Amino acid sequence: MKTLSYKLALALICLTTSGVACGEECITRRPNVVLIYTDDQGSIDLGSYGATDLVTPHTDFLATQGIRFTQMYAASAICSPSRAAVLTGRQPHRAGVPGNVRPGSTDGLKGLPTIAHTLRKSGYATAAIGKWHLGDREDTNPRANGFDYSFGHLGGCIDNYSHFFYWNGPNRHDLWRNGQPVQRNGSYFPDLVAEEVERFLNAHADKPFFLYVAMNTPHYPYQGDQRWIEHYQGNGTKYPRDLYAASVSTQDERIGRIVAVLDKLRIREETILIFQSDQGHSVEERAHFGGGSAGPYRGAKFSLLEGGIRVPAIVTYPKRIPKGQVRNQMVSAMDWLPTIAELCGVDLLDSDIDGRSMVRILENPEAAEIHPSLYWQMGRQWAVRQGSWKLIVNAVNPVAGDPLAENDKRELLIDLNEDPGERHNRSAGYPEIAKTLKSLRPEWARK
Repeated sequence: MKTLSYKLALALICLTTSGVACGEECITRRPNVVLIYTDDQGSIDLGSYGATDLVTPHTDFLATQGIRFTQMYAASAICSPSRAAVLTGRQPHRAGVPGNVRPGSTDGLKGLPTIAHTLRKSGYATAAIGKWHLGDREDTNPRANGFDYSFGHLGGCIDNYSHFFYWNGPNRHDLWRNGQPVQRNGSYFPDLVAEEVERFLNAHADKPFFLYVAMNTPHYPYQGDQRWIEHYQGNGTKYPRDLYAASVSTQDERIGRIVAVLDKLRIREETILIFQSDQGHSVEERAHFGGGSAGPYRGAKFSLLEGGIRVPAIVTYPKRIPKGQVRNQMVSAMDWLPTIAELCGVDLLDSDIDGRSMVRILENPEAAEIHPSLYWQMGRQWAVRQGSWKLIVNAVNPVAGDPLAENDKRELLIDLNEDPGERHNRSAGYPEIAKTLKSLRPEWARK
């Protein structure tokens, strides 16, 4: 009788902390969290998202093991704001990072609780490996934002072999471990990331951890493995899709290496594994003016059209959420913080966030929307979505050969149910809907 009461008490304790009844291991081991954040990956650029010309078996495997989202939105269409939002659960401008952070500037992420802070307070080991792009000063680097350990580049992009900043002068080396420069000239950065991840996992497999793996692929420079370049060029994939595709498949293999380590250590079952792109694909000159694909959606990186902010995203957690399912609800990268906190049974350190827990959506495909509306703000561009209606003001489309009409640049009202490609401006026919959406902006735009 004593044994039965003890087990029942354990189950009740566990239920209050995690929302599900389980055994004794539930209070001795919370789930691990691995957040894989890729860089400039197009809206449909995975086999599981409909791409027929890409080889991505390892990432597609994750879709068979968990839930794939069809309406996951990045919080911005550029790198730094998107990353600030996913880590803090706040709108980028409310996280203090409305635009990209330049090397050496005083801008960056500082002073706000992140996922790392939240989990570290509950005993988690924390690490940031890969691309940071949220500040390179002592008050904005990963160690200042809740991470016990960090490795990678602090700026927006590097050459993958020399590890020098890949944008403009002066030339500067950008590879760091815990704030100290690292010299690995000639070593391929995606391999360095995979090696660092493996070391961290092996060292922390016996206690809960949060691992933020910020891949710098398929962001330019397109430096995929030679065998993948040869594969795509050999099968007739056109330039620049061939170079971009090689980067995606190279990235996919490194994701496979991470999953293999989790399996080898027998901890994948108790690990929340998240995959997501930070925003849509790039059409910048340094990206050879393209290569990625938004599929049926219009726009790309730098645009609040769907192709700039609707991104591929997958989550697996074998102990808690179903396998091989799809969710069609409208959700945001800002939602990962409260979702992770609820799944891990830890308290949020900051209640003033914009994200909302997705747990009921994960558990039930018929669950109601968690967001009555969503909002984006980037420079002069801003957008609001409520239901199927979306309003973009000062819209931009950087995709060559697909200019916006002058009226559409000023105010573009779209019914995404009827027009996911955002081709037909409904503002003239539905002025009241446009007015309603505009009225939502002040609350979202608050500081």
